Amino acid sequence: MKGTYIHPLPIRIWHWINAFIVIVLIITGLQLRIPYISIFENYRSVILIHKYFGYAMTISFLFWFFYYMITGGFKKHYLLKITDIKAIPNQVKYYMYGIFKGKKNPHTPSKDNKFNAMQKITYATIMLIFTPVISFTGILFSDILYFFTWINVIGGLRVLDAIHVISAYIFVFYLIVHLYMSTLGKKIYSHTKSMITGYED
Repeated sequence: MKGTYIHPLPIRIWHWINAFIVIVLIITGLQLRIPYISIFENYRSVILIHKYFGYAMTISFLFWFFYYMITGGFKKHYLLKITDIKAIPNQVKYYMYGIFKGKKNPHTPSKDNKFNAMQKITYATIMLIFTPVISFTGILFSDILYFFTWINVIGGLRVLDAIHVISAYIFVFYLIVHLYMSTLGKKIYSHTKSMITGYED
């Protein structure tokens, strides 16, 4: 049995491209933040890589956003329903206790509702709040003189830097949790496999 088809091909391709973009941004961002960590020898190259991969992240986000807008995916997969809200206590109990006892996940993914309530809250927060924030602040950083007026409206370079870096730390934390959660399928590679084949066991 292949399972339930829940990840369409465009989203699977987007997922892996976006993952690569985020990892490159984290690595280059780390060197920009802590220069004595010499991952790349040429510091100027690191700046350019970070800058252009930041643009790539913005394009990636716009693709994701308009794909779900056009296909109606937001309502299906990200909008919290009454049943989702009622299911939150059981889902939290499962993640905190049941999963370690081999209990069955209270949420069964389907083509029209692939995420549980906790996933919806997490993914929507990352994609609809922190991705636009880190992309916008990164664009302002890409040309400080050109965007000087906008930067002053936000509160200056220090405020801009703080917002951008805090958003980056949140992305790093999210990535760690995301990688851990991806190992919690029937087999350690089940969820990763589903993002390749499109089928969830």
